[in-house]
Amino acid sequence: MAERGLEPSPAAVAALPPEVRAQLAELELELSEGDITQKGYEKKRSKLLSPYIPQAQETDSAVQKEQRNQTPAPAAAQTSAPSKYHRTRSGGARDERYRSDIHTEAVQAALAKHKEQKMALPMPTKRRSTFVQSPADACTPPDTSSASEDEGSLRRQAALSAALQQSLQNAESWINRSIQGSSTSSSASSTLSHGEVKGTSGSLADVFANTRIENFSAPPDVTTTTSSSSSSSVRPANIDLPPSGIVKGMHKGSNRSSLMDTADGVPVNSRVSTKIQQLLNTLKRPKRPPLKEFFVDDSEEIVEGIPQPDPNQPKPEGRQMTPVKGEPLGVICNWPPALESALQRWGTTQAKCPCLTGLDVTGKPICTLTYGKLWSRSLKLAYTLLNKLGTKNEPVLKPGDRVALVYPNNDPVMFMVAFYGCLLAEVIPVPIEVPLTRKDAGGQQIGFLLGSCGVALALTSEVCLKGLPKTQNGEIVQFKGWPRLKWVVTDSKYLSKPPKDWQPHISPAGTEPAYIEYKTSKDGSVMGVTVSRLAMLSHCQALSQACNYSEGETVVNVLDFKKDTGLWHGMFATIMNKLHTVSVPYSVMKTCPLSWVQRVHTHKAKVALVKCRDLHWAMMAHRDQRDVSLSSLRMLIVTDGANPWSVSSCDAFLSLFQSHGLKPEAICPCATSAEAMTVAIRRPGVPGAPLPGRAILSMNGLSYGVIRVNTEDKNSALTVQDVGHVMPGGMMCIVKPDGPPQLCKTDEIGEICVSSRTGGMMYFGLAGVTKNTFEVIPVNSSGSPVGEVPFIRSGLLGFVGPGSLVFVVGKMDGLLMISGRRHNADDIVATGLAVESIKTVYRGRIAVFSVSVFYDERIVVVAEQRPDASEEDSFQWMSRVLQAIDSIHQVGVYCLALVPANTLPKTPLGGIHISQTKQLFLEGSLHPCNILMCPHTCVTNLPKPRQKQPGVGPASVMVGNLVAGKRIAQAAGRDLGQIEENDLHQFLAEILQWRAQTTPDHVLFMLLNAKGTTVSTASCLQLHKRAEKIASLLGDKGHLNAGDNVVLLYPPGIELIAAFYGCLYAGCIPVTVRPPHAQNLSATLPTVRMIVDVSKAACILTSQALLRLLRSREAAAAVDVKTWPTIIDTDDLPRKRLPQLYKPPTPEMLAYLDFSVSTTGMLTGVKMSHSAVNALCRAIKLQCELYSSRQIAICLDPYCGLGFALWCLCSVYSGHQSILIPPMELENNLFLWLSTVNQYKIRDTFCSYSVMELCTKGLGNQVEVLKTRGINLSCIRTCVVVAEERPRVALQQSFSKLFKDIGLSPRAVSTTFGSRVNVAVCLQGTSGPDPTTVYVDLKSLRHDRVRLVERGAPQSLLLSESGKILPGVKVVIVNPETKGPVGDSHLGEIWVNSPHTASGYYTIYDSETLQADHFNTRLSFGDAAQTLWARTGYLGFVRRTELTAATGERHDALYVVGALDETLELRGLRYHPIDIETSVSRVHRSIAECAVFTWTNLLVVVVELCGSEQEALDLVPLVTNVVLEEHYLIVGVVVVVDPGVIPINSRGEKQRMHLRDSFLADQLDPIYVAYNM
Repeated sequence: MAERGLEPSPAAVAALPPEVRAQLAELELELSEGDITQKGYEKKRSKLLSPYIPQAQETDSAVQKEQRNQTPAPAAAQTSAPSKYHRTRSGGARDERYRSDIHTEAVQAALAKHKEQKMALPMPTKRRSTFVQSPADACTPPDTSSASEDEGSLRRQAALSAALQQSLQNAESWINRSIQGSSTSSSASSTLSHGEVKGTSGSLADVFANTRIENFSAPPDVTTTTSSSSSSSVRPANIDLPPSGIVKGMHKGSNRSSLMDTADGVPVNSRVSTKIQQLLNTLKRPKRPPLKEFFVDDSEEIVEGIPQPDPNQPKPEGRQMTPVKGEPLGVICNWPPALESALQRWGTTQAKCPCLTGLDVTGKPICTLTYGKLWSRSLKLAYTLLNKLGTKNEPVLKPGDRVALVYPNNDPVMFMVAFYGCLLAEVIPVPIEVPLTRKDAGGQQIGFLLGSCGVALALTSEVCLKGLPKTQNGEIVQFKGWPRLKWVVTDSKYLSKPPKDWQPHISPAGTEPAYIEYKTSKDGSVMGVTVSRLAMLSHCQALSQACNYSEGETVVNVLDFKKDTGLWHGMFATIMNKLHTVSVPYSVMKTCPLSWVQRVHTHKAKVALVKCRDLHWAMMAHRDQRDVSLSSLRMLIVTDGANPWSVSSCDAFLSLFQSHGLKPEAICPCATSAEAMTVAIRRPGVPGAPLPGRAILSMNGLSYGVIRVNTEDKNSALTVQDVGHVMPGGMMCIVKPDGPPQLCKTDEIGEICVSSRTGGMMYFGLAGVTKNTFEVIPVNSSGSPVGEVPFIRSGLLGFVGPGSLVFVVGKMDGLLMISGRRHNADDIVATGLAVESIKTVYRGRIAVFSVSVFYDERIVVVAEQRPDASEEDSFQWMSRVLQAIDSIHQVGVYCLALVPANTLPKTPLGGIHISQTKQLFLEGSLHPCNILMCPHTCVTNLPKPRQKQPGVGPASVMVGNLVAGKRIAQAAGRDLGQIEENDLHQFLAEILQWRAQTTPDHVLFMLLNAKGTTVSTASCLQLHKRAEKIASLLGDKGHLNAGDNVVLLYPPGIELIAAFYGCLYAGCIPVTVRPPHAQNLSATLPTVRMIVDVSKAACILTSQALLRLLRSREAAAAVDVKTWPTIIDTDDLPRKRLPQLYKPPTPEMLAYLDFSVSTTGMLTGVKMSHSAVNALCRAIKLQCELYSSRQIAICLDPYCGLGFALWCLCSVYSGHQSILIPPMELENNLFLWLSTVNQYKIRDTFCSYSVMELCTKGLGNQVEVLKTRGINLSCIRTCVVVAEERPRVALQQSFSKLFKDIGLSPRAVSTTFGSRVNVAVCLQGTSGPDPTTVYVDLKSLRHDRVRLVERGAPQSLLLSESGKILPGVKVVIVNPETKGPVGDSHLGEIWVNSPHTASGYYTIYDSETLQADHFNTRLSFGDAAQTLWARTGYLGFVRRTELTAATGERHDALYVVGALDETLELRGLRYHPIDIETSVSRVHRSIAECAVFTWTNLLVVVVELCGSEQEALDLVPLVTNVVLEEHYLIVGVVVVVDPGVIPINSRGEKQRMHLRDSFLADQLDPIYVAYNM
């Protein structure tokens, strides 16, 4: 590097400030000890010296970059007072416990390898506001030291992983710089970063070279305005349109030049697509495991595969192990017969000897308990417990009862008295943690343990009792899940002195329980390990022998004295051997990390009990104290010596403190578990003897449970130290971790089991689990038992090495079984932390667990992020962690989440409560602030994509060839029947004139407002007269000729109806168009403009208010207002009438045009002839039995389809009265529709899904209000939802259920089905059987097959019949590929033949072929009559039911599955978006609505979040999981948006293509966009 030439002269070095010199010296030391690489040394050194050396101009640019990235700390910072010193350092200190240098180097090497591939991952985008931490959070950084049982934390940055810095901070780190920079800006426009994709040579051609473009036909988009935002991909020139792709209307930006022409004509001008291309690039990398061949196309069922075992995996080759024995337990004549006897002996003979010293918060000794005091206080407590709590006849406690001990960690003295008091009273102590809040993490499970142990009494100290959470009236709160407890304070002043003649009953130790130690299992449940008095005593003897304790020695204990090693050494072995224990509480360690070392020095302690984290803290702070001596220590017992990262901690501590007198042979790691107690411990060594060796194991071998010395790749090695030999008097064997307890081979890893009198005896009250854990008889390979001696499973994984040394490589609780390989959670944490993470996360606050998704376990990593970490840093750290874990463990991480500081649930000692974290993750309440999902890399067990086979065979899309004798799937409505008198007229205009003459005053229409009052009515004569005036206006003002098209632009009402008939009278062709929305002109006006243009309208009829709006300045911003055709307002009509009314020459002449925008964003106009209008009205009249004395209520939009026919046509034809309720009025008064039905006692009412949804959501909790208003719906005979989609059964059912209480009959609700080619195919009507429902299998549906299943079958879908087929309508189900008819209950396209089918598309392209294909097409075989059919574009099936139709034949039910052009084709299967959306909407309570679409083969899921924004990221994993589990699809992008963003049309259908265009044009202003890797 360029600084080589900047060596300072010796004189210059001497002139440097002393602290800089000290740091230089320390660097030299690190280099000499190999703690840092040469390169890292030079880099750090140059950084230290840079402020003092004039910088050379021509420094390497990479270096400058480096210095920008890590600005040197100003020298002044290091001169601060020593007391502050370690705090200034600790902020970002590496947690050395996780760091083995070997491991860190491995990670760096792995990352360097990845860097060469230079992959660019798209960064997620989020809104600025979403995760602003509240000031409180920002001020309280989480307890960095919050290390727990196995969590260490701070450590000076002595050995910053220099090589990693090197490999990642180079000019081009592997993550693409172009992605960073704008991700956090708030405005929608810059949410997505610009950034060209490195690696794609400018054009997108290469990106799309291998990806099929999904949507062939790109319809004209009617949402966006300017032609430049043509992000709806224009149809690629080189792809033939499939028959279903209809391009109707025109593209709104006909200037194709606005598209940058890429290879397939896909527009590139969108920034979202840049991200998606990055994602595609990332996904192009081949996945490591090959896709297994498990999927046979013809089989109905997909074989759910767990990947098959790898044939090359290492297998164990050794012989079967034999159990290993420890040395015999020495027989010493004066061993006491019970632990209590030892206490009695020392308490009476050595009363003045110190037993236990407690420290205050500053680390100064405050009280020393002597053996005499301990004995007398314990006696007092025992006497009080047995005699003073109840009455003489009814004592509260009897010997053998269980009692909770609730003492804080800084009060060992009170705890010891309470513990021995219980033992002397022969009651069983259950030590637990002090509860801090009513709902502690895991507190409920502790409560369950107390309940199952029958604990009714809790002992505590006065100070502790005062600190417990209280209710308002001063009582202690009822902790969640806890039994009712009586609290007893054990301070001496409250205890009674026993009478002279009272003596405790001390019997020789037997198998009766002595105490219960709680243990939290992997799933979060808490069990009580019961330890007998004999085991307690024997374990003490074994420990005393192994540790060679002698009377009067001093022991320093830094561990929790309530359980595990801290209890066994600090409370039991102490009493057994008359030791003096100095207890250093966790709180002191946090303020003064060196306190335990000072205690050892001051008391000349012989033994210290510590964890790795205590070693770090001492190393971190050791500069503060140069004159401590550890020469007195003969044993430094490291209790988590079994952890994978303990080796480096022990080594680093030894190298630092050897100069302070620490002997290498004094370091004694041990392995323990709650069940087996001490499993193994290294005996104190002989000075000068060689130190025990290390095992360097292959990670790959470990994952298969095999011991292999690592030779090939040092990057994936695990170095472990031994934990000594088996305990005296014990025996050990290794058994397979799962299945029967079969003995392992010598080179196999398994669960360590021990057999001795010194383990636990059972889980209290759990006989079944106890048998599997405490009474294990090992078996050999043939399954026959080996010996009679029962063993105890320790929950530790390991092996016995050479010389009978025991090695532990992990815990059963941390075992992750992924695709048949074992990984250890601790190892993964260690790898994650070896990635330099100072800026991003807190060490010691990382949780790793696995969740079960799609038939395998998946790894989830959750870490707490520092408040000051930037988006880029976090994202970069996350990406690197993924790569490091991938390289070293050869396993993919499914999800990596960062949560705000201090938000993960804590265990009592500050560690992470893993099972609770997992639960929060799965229920979606973890609230991450950053998340990265990688389902593409780690889900490798998906079935193979389906290949469509050419030709017709069993696996072709739909069975197109009919089996002989099978019924063809067809159905028909009844005949149209006899013609009545008003049916003599061929034209609707004539019928209106006839009605005006015969029944002039009969009211046809009533329009209601939001208050429910009638705003206007129209009788036959009024309507006729108004229509005449409008017709003459068209002639005079508009100078129109017969056959001209006229756009009608009116709000829903009678004016619209009058204008329609006015056009018919003048011989013009009306086109009804929804008026633009005044508040949202930019989105709604272009659609109006487009229909005006496409329909070639000669004139627009409208109201004055809308006329002003069309010519307004706001309108001019959205469209070109100068080129509108003539606009005529019909508010003031002339008096004049037409000389004569127009009569069309033939009924085949055009009556009106029906324009509608489909859900796929297509604008389609269809031509309706006079004869079709007549036939339609007639069919509806017959089906609904409509005649002039009837009233119906309509709450629909009157602009297209059946809604228009019901609003404008039917009343004139049948003479019934229509009560018109504009749907928008419901937004101001939800009760309007239902109260109208009730007020007029309506029997038949029509609505849309959006109206039904409004009522269901809005009135769901108002049913009582409806009752008090006297609303009763029992009058309703039919309530029909007008729809062009699959019936929404769930919505209909909830509507029926809700309003059942106010009289709605469950049979009343039904639906219609129509499409563009035929607006009304089905309509329930008044007679005929009720709609039927069936359950079909979703998996088969994806294969285009129908398989009927029972209710409750997994993956089943409930479908309802779409009403009855209308009179005169015939339907057949056809295979869309072969155009042959299919059989009953087979899926195919619905084709329809009826006199009211539209006569064709009205389009500017004269695409005759399309017309013929859609409106006049024939079956390829099986139809002798050569009927002309129209294709609806919907998939469905016909099923013959057991019911009888009106004709007396069996009823054929038509089931609509969904629109063909909406379906997504993914992995060769056909998906209906609504099915995926239904799954997603169920997954979290905060998902209001959901829509899915595809973009370049990626599935994009958009969810509307109705909760708080901090829940946004909770949805990402839940959405990914559910789509994978239920649909076998991997979600590519999850977009979280505000409620109301997903566009919905007037029929209540989602406009998925508009949404897609808005997403790609970056107009959604999303809360969060997650790109799944």
